Amino acid sequence: MVKVAALATDGLEEIELTSPQEALEKAGATVTVISLKAREFQAVNKDIYPSRKIKAELGIADAKASDFDALLLPGGLASPDSLRMNRDVVAFVKEFVKANKPIAAICHGAQVLIEVNELRGRTVTSWPAIKTDLENAGASWVDTEVVTDGPYVFSRCPDDLPAFNKAIIKHFKVG
Repeated sequence: MVKVAALATDGLEEIELTSPQEALEKAGATVTVISLKAREFQAVNKDIYPSRKIKAELGIADAKASDFDALLLPGGLASPDSLRMNRDVVAFVKEFVKANKPIAAICHGAQVLIEVNELRGRTVTSWPAIKTDLENAGASWVDTEVVTDGPYVFSRCPDDLPAFNKAIIKHFKVG
């Protein structure tokens, strides 16, 4: 069974975690939500409206990349920005990169990958607001619903979730 780590914290765009999580689990994967601490955190809808609380099953200090086969980086304005500033998160993501494990990022989720300096020469997509950040990190940004480049899958926004979910199930080799 494929084990997927999903990194998120306060300000997560709820549907960008729950939709891929549901699709992955329906296809046979297990998804573990990891946050800064093993606690509930506040998700949002449309980046600003509080939605529901999400329970993190594991705090990042206790998470080991070696326990997982793939990584999901959902978006939202605040969650990726908070995660990228945490040394434990950056070290965790670097372990996935080092092991060449598949990583999927949607919307602002790709911001975390900027911190591991892994986007140079990659073709990516994201929410348009971080296009310049990704290009400044050396990536080539395109406006399309899903991009796969090596071990990475990128997507733009909740509207792209059907295509993103299909791509990550295939990329993570679930089912």
